[in-house]
Amino acid sequence: MNTELNNTLNRLRDWLARFVVVTDDRDLDTLTLWAAHTWALDLTATTPRLLIDSTTHGSGKTTLMEHLNAMCRKPLLAASLGSPALLTRLVAEEPRTILVDEVDRVLDPKREGVGELMAVINAGYKRGSTRPVLVPAGGDWIPKEFPTYAPVAMAGNAPLLPDDTRSRCIRVLLMPDFAGQAEDTDWEELDAEATDLREHLAAVVEQARELIAVKPPLPEGCRGRMAEKWRPLARVAHAAGPEWAQKVDDAARHDMAEAEQDREDGMTTDRPAVVLLTHIAELWPEDRNFETTRRLIDDLVMSHPEVWGVASSYGRELTAQRMGRLLSQGFKIHADKVNGVRGYKRAALVTAWTRFGLTPSVQTVQTGRTVRTDPETAPVDGLDSSTRTAHEFHGGSVLPSQSRVADGLDGSAGLDGHTGTDGTGRSNYCKRGMCSAPPVDGSNRCAQHVREVAA
Repeated sequence: MNTELNNTLNRLRDWLARFVVVTDDRDLDTLTLWAAHTWALDLTATTPRLLIDSTTHGSGKTTLMEHLNAMCRKPLLAASLGSPALLTRLVAEEPRTILVDEVDRVLDPKREGVGELMAVINAGYKRGSTRPVLVPAGGDWIPKEFPTYAPVAMAGNAPLLPDDTRSRCIRVLLMPDFAGQAEDTDWEELDAEATDLREHLAAVVEQARELIAVKPPLPEGCRGRMAEKWRPLARVAHAAGPEWAQKVDDAARHDMAEAEQDREDGMTTDRPAVVLLTHIAELWPEDRNFETTRRLIDDLVMSHPEVWGVASSYGRELTAQRMGRLLSQGFKIHADKVNGVRGYKRAALVTAWTRFGLTPSVQTVQTGRTVRTDPETAPVDGLDSSTRTAHEFHGGSVLPSQSRVADGLDGSAGLDGHTGTDGTGRSNYCKRGMCSAPPVDGSNRCAQHVREVAA
């Protein structure tokens, strides 16, 4: 523990609290540690992006950026970044703290060249990252790699940052200070005091180098990108002693909880393959080692029609081909055959489920499908000799399935040569999902699904 570092961090936190009103006191701890970590970049492998966010102007974002400009190592406060080449050259000689205000305008994804700027900002999050640039040499041009590793803080009104950038960010939310709690920032009066605090911060971080170099523990579950964001700040906090170590743990846990809540609220966007894998894990019965393609599609459309049904952004229901393509390209998972019926084996999915932290449910979540408990005797997808329809199983407790006609009403000869049509070519089955109930007269749907459509 470095007592001087502990005292200086407390002093910096008190300084920020005078001029910036945050929505959560933990944000003052985060801001303090972020400013301090810029003085120890050679001891860290990553540097988290700091996102100063708000829903409206007048929330204190620019004021906070000015105070970070006064406290961080070799800061550059800019209202524009110009080009990726300029940003690259700014940090080429040594890491500088890049502070970008009004990123909702500067980094608007609709602006030309913003994609390349974001690529540099994302790459500079890790030590050793570079950007190749052509430079003049003796009348010719030669490639040269420029380092991009540097701390970056961005402030804006709900900026539309890409998901991969947001995953590298620690977000601090500000709101307008209508109560007038914050002191006015008058740099003519504050400059000398701010300079003294910055110089003291730089000195004590240098004195605590050996302690900061020690890899600190992180809260349980803080792994991957989340660990990369918080470990640099945790290094400084643990070097300062148990009080600050507890503060950084609390802030990291809060960040993890918010990230989880964002996922539950649908605020984060996963790739379709990941969504598919997640939904299959959610719907897969625990005792089954194999599920047919048709049953999986039926379950997915029933349980998540907004994602896999006709109402999805894709414009039509999930098909066997599209599901196969998503699973194959995303996870190298391929369909198999059991008793001549195509489907997926649980064993093929387990590795991907484990890597993504997914656990198949004991009972399907939304469908409530009845699950057989004897895997040795359980028929594949209900391919037994029963003639009952799905609606005859306790009012629909079992999902409908048309697996008796070979993976759907495709006109092919299904099991036992059944084509799924009557003598006139009209379907013997309801066309809603994969329902196996007979259609009512004058309709292509069964009685229950006719009522559902009418409702």
